[in-house]
Amino acid sequence: MARSIPDLLRERVRQTPDREAFRHRVDGGWKSLTWADVDREVRGLALGYRALGVRDGARVAIMATTSVGWILTDLAVLAAGGVTTTVYPNNSAEECAHIVSDSGSVIVAVDRELADKVPAGVRTVVIGAEDFPAAEGDYDAMVDELAPEHLATLIYTSGTTGTPKGVELTHDNWLHTGESIAEVDILRPDDLHFLWLPMSHAFGKVLQVGVIAVGTPTAVDGSADRIAENLLELRPTIVAGAPRIFEKIHQRVVAAVRADGGVKRLLFEWAVKVARRPSSGRLSRAIADRLVFSKLRDRVGGRIRYFVSGSAPLSEDVGRFFAGAGLTILEGYGLTESSAASFINRPEDPEFGTVGRPLPGTLVKIADDGEVLIGGRGVMRGYHGLPEETAKTLVDGWLRTGDIGELDAAGRLRITDRKKDLIKTSGGKYVAPQAVATRIKAASPYIGHVLVHGDQRRYVVALVTLDPDTTPAGLDADAEVRRAVDEANAGLARHETVKRFAVLPRDFSVEDGTLTASMKLRRREIEDRYREVLDSLYEG
Repeated sequence: MARSIPDLLRERVRQTPDREAFRHRVDGGWKSLTWADVDREVRGLALGYRALGVRDGARVAIMATTSVGWILTDLAVLAAGGVTTTVYPNNSAEECAHIVSDSGSVIVAVDRELADKVPAGVRTVVIGAEDFPAAEGDYDAMVDELAPEHLATLIYTSGTTGTPKGVELTHDNWLHTGESIAEVDILRPDDLHFLWLPMSHAFGKVLQVGVIAVGTPTAVDGSADRIAENLLELRPTIVAGAPRIFEKIHQRVVAAVRADGGVKRLLFEWAVKVARRPSSGRLSRAIADRLVFSKLRDRVGGRIRYFVSGSAPLSEDVGRFFAGAGLTILEGYGLTESSAASFINRPEDPEFGTVGRPLPGTLVKIADDGEVLIGGRGVMRGYHGLPEETAKTLVDGWLRTGDIGELDAAGRLRITDRKKDLIKTSGGKYVAPQAVATRIKAASPYIGHVLVHGDQRRYVVALVTLDPDTTPAGLDADAEVRRAVDEANAGLARHETVKRFAVLPRDFSVEDGTLTASMKLRRREIEDRYREVLDSLYEG
């Protein structure tokens, strides 16, 4: 059994040296690397990093977009005995400086175009243009020195409510997730996996380990602008993404149908009803599929076995829409602190609105107050340099996730909301804002983000933004949002309903500080920035 991530790679190379490992863009086309090619590249890079002094847990930050170069750098740093610190390429220079300083990174491996973000005085290595001193050494001896309990990765949390914390994840944490992914048989050696997610996020990193464990060929391109193009070119069978990607696809389809109107809109709405109605006959389903849903499958390459969704809740409506189109989304759940992969819906029995059953080896229990507790090999070692925070989060061997949830009879987990985000109205009623926001977003193809507010207030209100990519010119925004809010309210308890809302003039973004680098709402920042708007919704 592998003792480290580089040892896992070594085992993969021994088993399938000539099979395709990764595929990446070169001069407008795609170039493949076999596992033997990967091994050769990683060995050379690892010796180069060792020549720069990377050993015994030395930190190397990676500040780059998702690419094969990112993956090779990560594997090489680990093989040299170093620890990878991940930095989002869209982090501000100040955020980058904090992570590099807090982690104690001695080198930053960086995309050339991001080099100006590297703090002064820190050594820089440009990914793809490494200029190492002459390097000699015994690669296998370096890998043999690594142990499961050695630190492998520092990933900084997205910092929705404060300064990001460095999560310490060991080789064994990642080996556990790789073994679990292989056991549930979602990734297969005959798949083509398309990886575009940020490797600086735990979701991207766990996929990297998973494809090494299974031997799944993976096409890598971190450009979000090329996702649609890549799906058509590559025709992958497995693609993972955050819920926002699937929401965007759904919104664009619905917006386009609304814009066309007439027969196309009627046909689309009929097909959706047919797909969702259990009593629909075989002929009706075949016609709906031929005229509507097959076209959607073709737009994503035509060969998808599964999509995998994680990092935030997926709307049940969106999940059902894709399932009706013959595109199953397997929703999963995990935290950076649990090595990203803790739960996932199984292909044989997915249940909308849940994140599935625990992965093999993951333990779960629900605390008296409803908080989800996770145990097992995937749980982090702790927060870097924060023993008090670690003690609060790791209690008696259990990770306090901060999420409220419940288990159904089949052992599937349903997440309600973040514990700290739960709203308690002045009347003493609790509201899960994320669930309310998800309902509102699912009701309109034009809504970008929704922040639900109401803690210690008389009733619940919302700040709503429009999606500039789908919103047509001349849209009556207030009327459209009112329609979506009314539709969402119809399925909510009275105390959960949104009584008033405000449509903001622009969408939230990473650049303006209202979204984290992982696209989560910075709730405190937004509430502080729009305090007067929120207060006005309680006047009169």
